[in-house]
Amino acid sequence: MTSLVMRRAGPIVARTQQQSTQQILAVGAAPTLHNFNSRRDKSYKCVVLGGGAGGCAMASKMARKFGAGKVAVVEPQDTHYYQPMWTLVGSGHKTFADSSLPMAKAIPKGAEWIKDSAATIDPEKNMVTTANGLELNYDMLIVAVGLNLNYNKIEGATEALKNDPRVCSNFSAQFVNKTYKAFEGFEKGGTAIFSMPPLPIKCPGAPQKIMYLFDDYLRQSGKREGSNILYNTNLPVIFGVKKYADALHEVVAERDITLNFQHNLISVDHTKGEATFTRVGEDPAINITMNYDLLHISPPMSAPDFLKSSPLANEAGFVDVNKDYLQHNKYENVFSLGDCSSAPTSKTAAAVAAEAGVLDQTIQSFLKGEKPKNTQYDGYTSCPLITKGGKTILAEFDYNAQPLETFPVDQGKERRSMWHMKKDVMPFIYWNMLIKGRWHGPQKMRKIFHLGMGK
Repeated sequence: MTSLVMRRAGPIVARTQQQSTQQILAVGAAPTLHNFNSRRDKSYKCVVLGGGAGGCAMASKMARKFGAGKVAVVEPQDTHYYQPMWTLVGSGHKTFADSSLPMAKAIPKGAEWIKDSAATIDPEKNMVTTANGLELNYDMLIVAVGLNLNYNKIEGATEALKNDPRVCSNFSAQFVNKTYKAFEGFEKGGTAIFSMPPLPIKCPGAPQKIMYLFDDYLRQSGKREGSNILYNTNLPVIFGVKKYADALHEVVAERDITLNFQHNLISVDHTKGEATFTRVGEDPAINITMNYDLLHISPPMSAPDFLKSSPLANEAGFVDVNKDYLQHNKYENVFSLGDCSSAPTSKTAAAVAAEAGVLDQTIQSFLKGEKPKNTQYDGYTSCPLITKGGKTILAEFDYNAQPLETFPVDQGKERRSMWHMKKDVMPFIYWNMLIKGRWHGPQKMRKIFHLGMGK
């Protein structure tokens, strides 16, 4: 491969270097945080865009593979969040602090942390330009920048989230702590609405998981009688896999929850306590305004703007990769995993884990000058569907929306064991294995539990 040079293309926003050093020393082992004023120009074997689950997992693998100083991670945030925990944070079963880690600890030692965001990608020149004007040249590029939360696509949503204690959202670090406060403020009963936007969305089960926990909270508090709970979803189904959809229909019937399919949230008026939905597929459009006493907003989501406008994107704005090997369909030295890739599976941390194992094999083939072979991604993903405090349906499935279950029991049933899996086991795996690039999902466990019979 051609040796490439990292050069400066524009002014750099100054950082307080002493403060930055103190922050890193305070958290122990950490990546090198670039001091742009004193750095030496150098090439990178691998540039990773994004310091989330997929970015950290692959940066860890690449840092071990190539050694110190050969891998750069472009990530502007100071904190890494385990976002699947926010359902438990919003319902009061975990604290917000439980879900966070300083970014300097999440990014692997041996990688160089570029505390900046990507602005443009030029795959013809093997170059990423950052928001602060750095030009980062790469031999390989791994894109793992996640999804944008587009609250602004719902008129009045941001204002309501900032000003109305009845309006909450588990999808944002800025708002997740409002959810349990909204639970507690639901003293007089009334109507609680939980919205589900169009796909794509991080964990499609999340909007209804918090709803079930709210129902459980009301029952435990003796407040459920006389209150209405509505699940207004843009989709025509409650869940995309029939086995789990059937189980969830039983749950909502038992809990007396109202399902409104093909209802898309388009505006919120927090001064009146009103949420307006449009009926999907109706022509002319039919809008329905509902009063709320609690409103949980799941925002529309999309790939980041810089990615949508890059040569790497498909028509939908996602990194255009081969769904089996996660290698770009045009640029063979570009790879992607997680929420921003075009792989047609549900966007979850479980999918990231499985994708990381496959992508590691794909990159090994690429480094040998070979086409990917053998290990293929089957679309495995998982969604632990919490149905009440202490009960969870562990949904696991593949590209074809067929169950791909790990344990030798019917995972379509509510189980306490799966609650503990979600609440206690999965966070441990995430912090200690997944983001360190050492967890590729439960495939081996599945083979053991099912004696290798087609699983």
